[in-house]
Amino acid sequence: MNSRIADRIATGVFVTIALIIVAILAALFSFILFRGVPQISWEFLTTPSSSVQAGGGIRDQLFNSFYILFITMLITVPLGVCGGIYMAEYAKPGKVTNFIRSCIEMLASLPSIVVGMFGLLVFVNTTGWGYTIIGGALALTIFNIPVMVRVSEDAIRSVPAEMKEASLALGINHWHTIKTVLIPSAFPGILTGAILASGRVFGEAAALLFTAGLSTPRLDYLNFNPFSETSPFNIFRPAETLSVHIWAVNTNGIMPDIREIANGSSAVLVLAVLIFNLLARWLGSAIHKKVTASK
Repeated sequence: MNSRIADRIATGVFVTIALIIVAILAALFSFILFRGVPQISWEFLTTPSSSVQAGGGIRDQLFNSFYILFITMLITVPLGVCGGIYMAEYAKPGKVTNFIRSCIEMLASLPSIVVGMFGLLVFVNTTGWGYTIIGGALALTIFNIPVMVRVSEDAIRSVPAEMKEASLALGINHWHTIKTVLIPSAFPGILTGAILASGRVFGEAAALLFTAGLSTPRLDYLNFNPFSETSPFNIFRPAETLSVHIWAVNTNGIMPDIREIANGSSAVLVLAVLIFNLLARWLGSAIHKKVTASK
């Protein structure tokens, strides 16, 4: 077999694999959206859920999902990026660095149910907070940090060495070079890690079952006092997210329209993840062009 035939075979195999992946994704999206989109309405998105009656919505669950995502990423991104900077620029090869890498890989491989049980022990029972948004966000941070650290480290290491050397040659110190040269250049890769982590937050249910809870108190969306029990911005209240709501409806729901609620909630979850990813990439591209002066 000559090299030309081998190249064509390899190209055909890779194209086939890519088409299979696209087909699986398209089939999954089509199945969820075909069954769920007809159930979505303004009333469905803006009314609270019901435990027994038909016609309940997902207003609180949808807000809780975005709010927990915001709190989680507010904690995860700075810690993950700082960890990636340390591993890429400051950590010296040796046993300590190898031990840190092993810890990062171990955290990344932890099952979410284990993280949820740890969160139940520490953030719910030990702290005395009970089921809270902050407890769920901290639990999600535990297995999102490794993703951010590894992606940030790889993104920083992928920046051409000449850019760093040119900055240092001009007399700019190491930290200022990291801040003004390496991080802006590595921003697209860091953004990819943030999007991967945020997608995991949206779809996570197991860890949140044990930390954020299965219920949401009656909320007053005009109450902006974060210390009020009825305020949606109170991080010390229980919060059922959309993914947890889908699980609860399918397993414990007694409403007459269980299937319609589950299908509509699933479609909203998929669309929310898709829209969030597109907006994040558009915003990230705009920020990258601004900080690097690229076209």
